[in-house]
Amino acid sequence: MKTTLDLNDQLLADAKALAAQQRTTLTRLIEEGLQLRLRARSTSTQPVPVRLPVFKGRGGLVAGVDPRSNKSLLTALDDDA
Repeated sequence: MKTTLDLNDQLLADAKALAAQQRTTLTRLIEEGLQLRLRARSTSTQPVPVRLPVFKGRGGLVAGVDPRSNKSLLTALDDDA
């Protein structure tokens, strides 16, 4: 089957050089790369769910600190130092 790929110029040049060095075709090199990636994807293990610790004590953020604002959190952190 024929298809058209839009590859980075340097990547294509490197791939052609490797194919020539290994005395194979660029098509075969690309096929092998795709097979490796597809095989790796199918054999990868499912990620293990991580339980995040939850603080169940009293307290919370200092009044006036917006937990959705990085600026607010960084400012509160600087005030603590």
